[in-house]
Amino acid sequence: MAKKLLMGNEAIALGAIRAGVQVVTGYPGTPSSEILETVAKHNDGSIYVEWSVNEKVALEIAAGASYAGARTMVTMKQMGLNVASDPLMSVNYVGVKGGMVVAAADDPGPISSQTEQDTRHYARFAKIALFDPSTPEEAYLMVADAFALSERHGAPVLFRPTTRVCHSCASVEILDDLPKNKITGFIKDNKWVIFPKSSYLSHIRLEDNLIKMKDELSVYDKNIFLKKGTDKRGVAAGGVSYAYALEAIGDLNAECALFKVSVYPFPEKKALEFLNGLDEVLVVEELDPVIEDELIHLCGTHNLNVRIKGKRTGHIQNAGENTVVCVTSAIASFINVADKKPAVNIIKDTAAHTPPALPARPPVLCAGCPHRASFYAVKTAMKNKKAVFCGDIGCYTLGNAPPLDMVDTCLCMGAGVTVAQGLKRAEPDAVHFAFIGDSTFFHSGITGVVNAVYNQTDIVVVILDNHTTAMTGNQPHPGMGLTMMGTKPEKVSIEKILSAIGVSKLTTVNPFDLNAAVAAVKEAAGAAGVRAVIFDAPCVIISKNKHRAFADVNKCNGCGTCARRFGCTAIKMENGKAVIDGSLCAGCGVCAAVCTSGAIYLKGGDGE
Repeated sequence: MAKKLLMGNEAIALGAIRAGVQVVTGYPGTPSSEILETVAKHNDGSIYVEWSVNEKVALEIAAGASYAGARTMVTMKQMGLNVASDPLMSVNYVGVKGGMVVAAADDPGPISSQTEQDTRHYARFAKIALFDPSTPEEAYLMVADAFALSERHGAPVLFRPTTRVCHSCASVEILDDLPKNKITGFIKDNKWVIFPKSSYLSHIRLEDNLIKMKDELSVYDKNIFLKKGTDKRGVAAGGVSYAYALEAIGDLNAECALFKVSVYPFPEKKALEFLNGLDEVLVVEELDPVIEDELIHLCGTHNLNVRIKGKRTGHIQNAGENTVVCVTSAIASFINVADKKPAVNIIKDTAAHTPPALPARPPVLCAGCPHRASFYAVKTAMKNKKAVFCGDIGCYTLGNAPPLDMVDTCLCMGAGVTVAQGLKRAEPDAVHFAFIGDSTFFHSGITGVVNAVYNQTDIVVVILDNHTTAMTGNQPHPGMGLTMMGTKPEKVSIEKILSAIGVSKLTTVNPFDLNAAVAAVKEAAGAAGVRAVIFDAPCVIISKNKHRAFADVNKCNGCGTCARRFGCTAIKMENGKAVIDGSLCAGCGVCAAVCTSGAIYLKGGDGE
């Protein structure tokens, strides 16, 4: 069989294709986005692939296809599972026909998320089986097993890769495709309709299923690694932390037992084998102490005199990502490695070769980003006025950083529009702005605007329409006129939606035209009702400008407005004069409009 160097998300996608997936839906969110994109890239036309408007919609579409016998996969990040939680809870009660895998990627750190939410709790809460891969190679194989388990029990299955599994690369052996399911079609049956009485009976079925799954997964050798040594101490780990623990135990020449947990329901039979004869166990896992609590519960239930150490005892950090270094240090301390010279040298060598900490590099808006121009226009228009600026999830969240300081709140997808309404009710004398991107508007912003219109709440909705889903990699959305199947439907018009909802005043303006943008904001701020300003300009990543900005040092008066107030990353002050980095400049031209001395001008990229 051929081997390929694959990113973890690519391995998951190819594993799904190998397993015969027929419908793939999702909403982009780091670290999960590449799963769906890889399926689309390798699609031979037999798979339906779509970026849905949000995760709830994606899961419901996949459920419908599964009812007809198709194997389906839904992709999202951990925050997206909150959006999809309503159908997730219900579809397990209703059941599925074709295998249904919900891939929700967790983000320890967090690196690009609002929270360090642990999807394993959703598995317990929703009574759904979960697979937790530790490497890209394992993820590739696990996907097929997840589909098979789903079909055996007629229930959805969660698949939980974490950031380092999603984005690490490995050489993966590509196996032959498995036989594809034949889509039998939807067969009418009352079981597809959820009623209170049927839910009660379904709950009984779910509990029975969990017992059966627990027995199956307890002997699931591909997912359980068990090693016994002479030491009466053991290490239990899951996900990528297992890979770190395995490496650490090898480097430390430790003889402790190692137990791998990669599934839920918790594999009790294997856990009891592992605990037998041990005095102490160190649990290494990221995010919450899920494995740790299961082992504590098991010891209590079976009256085992084994001390469980981990996050709850302070032996493992309770937040952030684990690393090989911190796991090695924790295991070395746990097994009292001080008497073992080779292990001590390993720790010292690791510390000696650890590179110095990198300088802080906070995320910033790109040079030429239309969001910077939009924020600057609103800030200019509202100078010396009492205003609150509610933000949302997207690149534009970075508008909270100096010198713009234009995002006062940010809660979750779509919440900028609704938080602004709550603030308005509590503080009616201020002008309340709600910034939201075009993709987020379609995701969960529309309902908030409907609420504001219906309840007659005076707010200014600012749509930052940069023609893409920029933060997660420029995926298409309904306002772009492009689908993942390659079709080009008519764009869904944000203007028409707002007008149909009943927005009292609507203006569309190019944020790079600073004077027009400021005038539009002033007019909206002075009106009543739900008003909307659409700042319409493409993301700098998808739109290339042949012009560049240049600064005439002889005309520059050193005021610093362009660098210190507008804050473009392509501009810096040197010797009291503005200097523009041509390699960063995107030629948006706003710096020329804000310049107080007429020193900045636009010309062709070569400056001639």
